[in-house]
Amino acid sequence: MIATPIYMDNHATTRVDSRVLEAMLPWFTEQYGNAASASHGFGWQAKEAVDGARASLAAAIGAKAKEIVFTSGATESNNLAIRGVAESSGRRGNHIISVATEHSAILDPLDKLSRRGYEVTLLPFIPSPDPLAGRIRPEQVADALRDDTMLVSVMLANNEIGVLQPLEEIGRICRQREVLFHTDATQAVGRVPVDVQRLSIDLMSFNAHKIYGPKGIGALYVRGRSPRVRIEPQIRGGGHENGLRSGTLNVPAIVGFALAVELALDEMPSESLRLAALRDRLYEGIIAAVSDVALNGPALRSELRLPGNLNLRFARVDGEALLLSMRDVALSSGSACTSAHPGPSHVLRAIGLSEEQARSSLRFGLGRFNTSDEVDWVVEKLREEVTRLRRMSSLS
Repeated sequence: MIATPIYMDNHATTRVDSRVLEAMLPWFTEQYGNAASASHGFGWQAKEAVDGARASLAAAIGAKAKEIVFTSGATESNNLAIRGVAESSGRRGNHIISVATEHSAILDPLDKLSRRGYEVTLLPFIPSPDPLAGRIRPEQVADALRDDTMLVSVMLANNEIGVLQPLEEIGRICRQREVLFHTDATQAVGRVPVDVQRLSIDLMSFNAHKIYGPKGIGALYVRGRSPRVRIEPQIRGGGHENGLRSGTLNVPAIVGFALAVELALDEMPSESLRLAALRDRLYEGIIAAVSDVALNGPALRSELRLPGNLNLRFARVDGEALLLSMRDVALSSGSACTSAHPGPSHVLRAIGLSEEQARSSLRFGLGRFNTSDEVDWVVEKLREEVTRLRRMSSLS
């Protein structure tokens, strides 16, 4: 007997792992000091925990502890990176390069900067149905660079179609041209290997709640040397985080963040294989049970896509109607952060899908707690509901 509802929206958020929760609890009720309180043991304990977590997170991405700045999440980290570079007195120009499929936490700050006189170039990418759909080519970045380009921002792993971008090549190009390189690695850290040195990354945003940690905690990696990156703080008042982000540190969440990343890295080799197998089982089950289904994004059996990501479009079915009919399954039709906007996914439209095709698409995000029995149940439920909705459509 399958317990419902079934959660398959792990790109939006994840359940907190019980091991992470257990590690966090004492910092709420027993060791509850402020990490900035330097005059007593409660504060010393909190600071020690924060320092340990900072060192752990830095080691996980190939950085130094002092290069980790804690924030409230990846959205704040993205804003701090983009606006922080743009507003820095030492910037080299007013030109920024990014990609049309970025998260709104990148596109919205860029839009605001463009209205203030900054120039923004959004790169197009390989369209569907190419097996590389959603990727950009490194030479596109090289061709778009100008003497006044101050920043390139390219998401490592896309939150809707799971595509992984060629960051190593892009980072090499930016380093050769002495242009700062930022990546939103929210969907990547803990799911695929990430090394800021190998990828030549200068700024990197990531958070905890995508990898079985708590909500409300994230980090921004800021390169400390070769080159030293200077950014303008966006939140002032206390001088925390070396003056880059003021505010009392969320010690329980920071402890949970570090452990969530540690667990994800330890389990990544086996978990990646398991999730890819579950994802392929889901895909194969759906295309065998339902006609006229197409894959959105890059090919599944490649290193170009997150192992737990599946995005499909169902011809002659409205995605929102299908979501409503699948009440026992948590799915989505796009990014959770843009759910307030009724339009079709900008990511799917950008890879060449029509508005109707984008609206007929669903995203499946498989995670640590999903099982093969759940996958099989979802396949059967989809078969029933797609058949019913198509029948109703043909009668109307």
